[in-house]
Amino acid sequence: MKNFILILIAILIFGCTQIQQKKEQTVSEEKAIEKKKEFPKLESNRYNVAFLIMNGTYNTEFTAPYDIFQHTQYRKNIKQMNVFTVANTDLPITTFEGVKIIPDYNYVIDSLPHIDILVVPSAEHHLDTDLDDHAMIEFIKQVDHKATFMTSHCDGAFVLAKAGVLDSIVSTTFPSDIDKMRTMFPKLDVRKEVLFVHDGKYITSAGGAKSFEAALYLCEYLYGEEIAQSIAGGLVIDWKLENVPHLVVDK
Repeated sequence: MKNFILILIAILIFGCTQIQQKKEQTVSEEKAIEKKKEFPKLESNRYNVAFLIMNGTYNTEFTAPYDIFQHTQYRKNIKQMNVFTVANTDLPITTFEGVKIIPDYNYVIDSLPHIDILVVPSAEHHLDTDLDDHAMIEFIKQVDHKATFMTSHCDGAFVLAKAGVLDSIVSTTFPSDIDKMRTMFPKLDVRKEVLFVHDGKYITSAGGAKSFEAALYLCEYLYGEEIAQSIAGGLVIDWKLENVPHLVVDK
């Protein structure tokens, strides 16, 4: 019995030591990142486009609009876009598919630039635990006050809905999650059979590969058809707005 108790105490001590070492390692990593952190250079007279990322973010809903908006920098005589990422950490986040991304800004502690366009890609837990992230929801609410456009792809619409910014807005989301969104947010007007909806300053899309098209739509809205066609051509995308099922709400 005595030996058993001694073994149990040894196991507990070892476990506590491992936990403490893990905490110290995390703190050390965060301090190291903080020391060498460099913020992106944002050019003046451009739209500042922030991508909200977190562990479990899906690659396509992030990279598709990022590609489209970043390519505005290669077009002349338009107000181009600065693109950057924001997260609740300085440590690399890991996408659902396993890609590691170092956030440009930590919205919890950093002084952020003005955000003209917020992009909320879908993430693994946008239908459950992410909706309980008070800091993230408050961040979205604050950005919404001043942003020119608020956009989401796939289940990113659930995050906007949780923040209350879609309360009087027509929206959409990933096709198989539309009924779930209607159940979770019964007062919202969530539409089926469209790939994206533009209502006021809010653009919500079905996500997936159609994230490219929702982003191209915003470019066409801001810059005109010729620029949108040019960006699409540069990425080998067949872009014709009239061929994409969508809804623009006139108010």
